Amino acid sequence: MANPTTKERILAALEDLPADATIDDAIERLVFLAKIEEGLEQLDAGQRIPHEEVTRRFGA
Repeated sequence: MANPTTKERILAALEDLPADATIDDAIERLVFLAKIEEGLEQLDAGQRIPHEEVTRRFGA
């Protein structure tokens, strides 16, 4: 099965919104998905922060 196009992913994300969703809801969903995609691309490129560093930065 071929990977969905960006347009197909956008349309699927918008179709998943409830019927009473606002334009702001749609924008928020698309920005959220774009940030996830950006993060996954960074991971694939080896651009990551080790868990220990995150723990140190956030004091967890």
